[in-house]
Amino acid sequence: MCRWQWDVGLVILLLMSNARPACGGGTAADALNGTQRQWNGTERTPFQHDHANNSKKTFPVLSFNYDHVRTHFQISLWILLAFLMKLGLQLIPRLSSIVPESCLLIVVGLLVGLVIQVVGEEPPVLDSEFFFLCLLPPIILDAGYFLPLRPFMENLGTILMFAVLGTLWNAFFVGGLLYGVCQVDSAHLAGVDLLACLLFGSMVSAVDPVAVLAVFEEIHINELLFILVFGESLLNDAVTVVLYHLLEEYAGVGSVSAQDVGLGVLSFLVVSLGGVLVGAIFGVMAAFTSRFTLHNRVIEPLFVFLYSYMAYLSAEVFHLSGIMALIACGATMHPYVEANVSHKSHTTIKYFLKMWSSVSETLIFIFLGVSTVAGPHLWNWTFVTVTILLCLVARVLGVVGLTFIINKFRVIKLTTKDQFIVAYGGLRGAIAFSLGFLLKKEHFPMRNLFLTAIITLIFFTVFVQGMTIRPLVDLLAVKRKQGSKHSINEEIHTQVLDHLLTGVAHVCGQYGHHHWRDKLTRLDKQYVKKWLIAGERSEEPQLIAFYRTLAVNQALELLESGGDMLPSAGPSTNSLETLKSKIQENDQSLARISKQRKEEIRRILRMTLQNTEQKLHSYSQHTQDEAWTLQILHRKQAEMGRKISIFLADAAKLQVSPVQRRARLASGELRETASSPLTVDQCISTFFEPRHIFNIEKIPLRTTNQKCYKMTLCKPSNDKIVSQFIYTHSV
Repeated sequence: MCRWQWDVGLVILLLMSNARPACGGGTAADALNGTQRQWNGTERTPFQHDHANNSKKTFPVLSFNYDHVRTHFQISLWILLAFLMKLGLQLIPRLSSIVPESCLLIVVGLLVGLVIQVVGEEPPVLDSEFFFLCLLPPIILDAGYFLPLRPFMENLGTILMFAVLGTLWNAFFVGGLLYGVCQVDSAHLAGVDLLACLLFGSMVSAVDPVAVLAVFEEIHINELLFILVFGESLLNDAVTVVLYHLLEEYAGVGSVSAQDVGLGVLSFLVVSLGGVLVGAIFGVMAAFTSRFTLHNRVIEPLFVFLYSYMAYLSAEVFHLSGIMALIACGATMHPYVEANVSHKSHTTIKYFLKMWSSVSETLIFIFLGVSTVAGPHLWNWTFVTVTILLCLVARVLGVVGLTFIINKFRVIKLTTKDQFIVAYGGLRGAIAFSLGFLLKKEHFPMRNLFLTAIITLIFFTVFVQGMTIRPLVDLLAVKRKQGSKHSINEEIHTQVLDHLLTGVAHVCGQYGHHHWRDKLTRLDKQYVKKWLIAGERSEEPQLIAFYRTLAVNQALELLESGGDMLPSAGPSTNSLETLKSKIQENDQSLARISKQRKEEIRRILRMTLQNTEQKLHSYSQHTQDEAWTLQILHRKQAEMGRKISIFLADAAKLQVSPVQRRARLASGELRETASSPLTVDQCISTFFEPRHIFNIEKIPLRTTNQKCYKMTLCKPSNDKIVSQFIYTHSV
């Protein structure tokens, strides 16, 4: 801006200050300074004029204003402290191999809370709103975006059984028996009613995904057990949310009717399916938006984070399952976004999600320790002890009972060791504590007792079960996660087996998950990819896409290794030239094939495959009838008659025995000629038995050097005609 513009602005400001005083009798400059003081909280102007005594304050060389940055400084200090502790714990390998990282972080939180309390400050408490809206979404998004979709979908029925029926069983078993214990006079818990006990049971029944991730990723359990326990912890959110809100509402009313139970079931379906639908919609929107980021790669990761967070917030607006919305959003967008974004954006998304989830997980466990020191507690030995025992018993009985039913339908059965790990891995975490913290004191007078019992249960599952699960896995020799990488050979065999199993299902007339997976794959390839993936990669075969991804990952690993994986000696110049010439020759040979010729080849292959499909017939219990058996017999007899007629046309020229002729007839190595010099009697004696001939009818011909006969074959048992063919005899 020019100098004269500054002068004009200053003159206008002085005129306004002289014409109209500011509020409180000051000038406009004083009003501006007052606004700045109000914004910053303190006086920040270097020079101030006191119009009463015309005194001038000196310019501050150094000033201190901690209140201005207090909140942001404390947040940054907490995060820095958390990661310094995490880094320090990793420097002690023996300690980290015995004690899980989550346990150590809780201990750090306890120490920090004690220090804050000793210095006279009030320790912060893990706020429920801050937990659900800020700390939990990054962890769930990281799990949903990198979710192994194939094993998750293959075990979806088992996961739903554990997540829905198992959670309901735990909630009502713990709540019902706990209410019975509260009715005992010696327990001194007469003020806890049935609805409060059921509400408490719903809070402590759900397996926590944060605690499961923190423990199971350290012990490297096999993929089946990990996906069962972690999938249960993700999908039981809908059951927990519905039970929590329903029982909280009923606790205020005081009565429950049959209509309320029906509405509760309907609410569960709406919360779960609605969350999945919201997440899928935002996932499709994110994938479609990533199509148009070819010329602006910088903002690609931002769409992944914003659409996912918007899916979570939109689900929370309608009280749907935000966790299921994030899982559905991440799993829906992942294959299409990865095909559209650049490799740098892929790396950014991957490491930012890992970093963000690690920050949230660390802060959650530290805040649990700090909240234990800060929170109000009400201790009751009977209530706390019975809660822990009932949770353990309910978990074991639920897993064993449901597995007994599930194994009747599973191909790969869950063994006793698997059941033990699934039952023992049901850890509780910050979700139960946050739900307990949301309870209102006026509706639940025993809120502090519930919080104390929840914190004790969390400490028991994380410390006792989390610390002992690793030696138990080693003791029971449970299968660990394989360290081998996915290869192109394995992918080829997997696809071959998928197509083979789908074909077997079609032949058997059964429509299982292989059939529906094949249908969804075809739908995705024909329609969805064309809309959500940009460029030629929308038509790229799955095997080629996998090979491209595998090659890129290997190249990135090679670069990160600093060239240690490079071969010691490269190929010679001659070999490179030879390889190049071969590639050029192959390209030239492929280029010689015209477009019309390619279409002709495709048409021939298509017709051949179509004819093969028409000849095949799906075998099922509905096709085992006499008409279909007779149709197959007619086809075989007609084919045999055709082969016989072709063979007889050239049989006289071949000096072979009848046995060799029959062998050649069965093998089909025959060629067709105009006529055969064998008489009818010679033909019958050579290739047939008299009991097979039903009728021989001579057909008149105009030519005098040939005789034609119509031979009819039949079954000797019932004289049923099965085949007819024309035999021509050269005179």
